[in-house]
Amino acid sequence: MKYPLYIVDVFAEAKYEGNQLAVVLDEVGLETEMMQKIAREMHFSETTFITGYDLKKKTFKVRIFTPESELPFAGHPTLGTAYIAQKELLKEKVEKLTLEMKAGLIPVQIYYEGGEPDVLWMKQLNPVFGETHPVEAFAEMLGLTPEDFDMEYPIQEVSTGVYFYMVPLKTRAALKRVKVDVEKLTEYSKGKKAGWPFMFCREPEDPSNHIKARMIGGWEDPATGSANGCLTGYLVKHRYFGDSKIDVRVEQGAEINRPSILYLKGEEKEDEISVEVGGKVAYVAKGELV
Repeated sequence: MKYPLYIVDVFAEAKYEGNQLAVVLDEVGLETEMMQKIAREMHFSETTFITGYDLKKKTFKVRIFTPESELPFAGHPTLGTAYIAQKELLKEKVEKLTLEMKAGLIPVQIYYEGGEPDVLWMKQLNPVFGETHPVEAFAEMLGLTPEDFDMEYPIQEVSTGVYFYMVPLKTRAALKRVKVDVEKLTEYSKGKKAGWPFMFCREPEDPSNHIKARMIGGWEDPATGSANGCLTGYLVKHRYFGDSKIDVRVEQGAEINRPSILYLKGEEKEDEISVEVGGKVAYVAKGELV
């Protein structure tokens, strides 16, 4: 069998920026083990498989794999897969479609410019706020000092499908100095819901943006849609910009030469926080697995 294969860059203002994604159209029914092997072969941070769809209802069943395991949800795979669903399967201008993932139904809104998809927005699940953590522990794990952390806001576990540590820092200089001790982080995270830290500060390099962020584990991620969804909820809950509503742009990925821009919208109403994460997608390649 031959399987259509597409490669896109997500949260990319231009080609060869943002976060790479491989999308495989699986209309036959690949075994989970084979999906995992293909994801390992692609060796991007994630590969998605469209395993079924209803074009009338504009719904698409999707599975997400890293080179090591399957994920219930991830941000840039959501937008990248939605882009391919519109371009290659629906082949018509639609304002909204829905991806069915293990974490639940994820609606994606598509805005167009010149007839082509421009910014895609995903509505993530309402954020869940977990434990807070001591600055001293994270200073040791991140190669920083306690003075580098923004003490006005907590280090906290947050999830919109996947848990991350939200780690507020004071300056861009501190953010650039981060060096994660993976062994210490792994040991510390035993029994915790989160596994990876998402560091951010309010000193972007481009003044048209609002926040600069990094996600570093055993590797550095150029753009992390799921973590930015968590960040959206966090910024709203803790009134980081002084309001219960935000509309901001986040820089990520410059340190690994994959500059990315993520658009965040969030608002608290009646004890619930809405989370939307948006970005642009660049079409890079298409072919087939043989």
